[in-house]
Amino acid sequence: MKKWGFLLLLCLCLTFIYNEPFFESKEEIQSVEQYENGKAADRRISEILQKKEITKEQIYQGNLLLVNSEYPVHPKSIKSDVIHLSQHNEVTKGYGLLNSEIYLSEDIARRFSEMITAAEKEGVRHFSITSGYRDFDEQNVLYQEMGSDYALPAGYSEHNLGLSLDVGSTQMKMANASEGKWIEENAWRYGFILRYPKDKTAITGIQYEPWHIRYVGIPHSVIMEENNFSLEEYLAFLKEQKSISTTIHGEKYEITYYPVTQDTIIHVPFNHRWEISGNNTDGVIVTVFPISLHTNLKEGGMTE
Repeated sequence: MKKWGFLLLLCLCLTFIYNEPFFESKEEIQSVEQYENGKAADRRISEILQKKEITKEQIYQGNLLLVNSEYPVHPKSIKSDVIHLSQHNEVTKGYGLLNSEIYLSEDIARRFSEMITAAEKEGVRHFSITSGYRDFDEQNVLYQEMGSDYALPAGYSEHNLGLSLDVGSTQMKMANASEGKWIEENAWRYGFILRYPKDKTAITGIQYEPWHIRYVGIPHSVIMEENNFSLEEYLAFLKEQKSISTTIHGEKYEITYYPVTQDTIIHVPFNHRWEISGNNTDGVIVTVFPISLHTNLKEGGMTE
């Protein structure tokens, strides 16, 4: 009996010694799996994000440029698609022109026409463009004729960009017209802002102009409307916050400010549409659009 008891005890000890490395090996396998999962996650992140080189001149390009008495128009800031509107009837549907010598960015003209079509559906239809893009010579003549109370020097007016336009009513002054009221209440829904509101003259340095609108694009116009921001206030807000997100009609937008002092590299998403705009002062703003708005352009649907 003692002999059988000794053999049983020996077998149990051998079983324990044999099994112990097995548990250690299993723990090691789990650790390797976790490591590989981590590497796979890193690969997925690198696939989602792509590197984008930002040059200093991009500070002066885009739809969010701040132009005022302190920050003038840079030669690179002027929209490259400025057209003679009277020669392009396809982008002037729904509104008139004060004269035959009005110019504007073709893209902005199309967006304005889309907005006016929406206004017409609400019974507001007597719009006209009284002024659009002006070159420096035209701005200088206007400044000399009207003086500093009513015009800005050449190079310091948003009209020198191609992003702004003066809108009139064929019925009466915009301050009293239904067209002026509609613009003030609804332009933000279409990416436009009333650039010089009545309650922001101390910030903009410009008197109330119910006729002067400026394109900044969605989601920026929506955020500005919700927070009662002038363009100056909005860009300062982005610089302070660095990164914000907003949801519009259930779709999430992400906006990030990057300071740029020299050529630098940032990361942008590969599988979303994104836009880069300078602020005309010291950096760029990257706007990432919802995946549902993705367009199949090269490099993830980028636009600049």
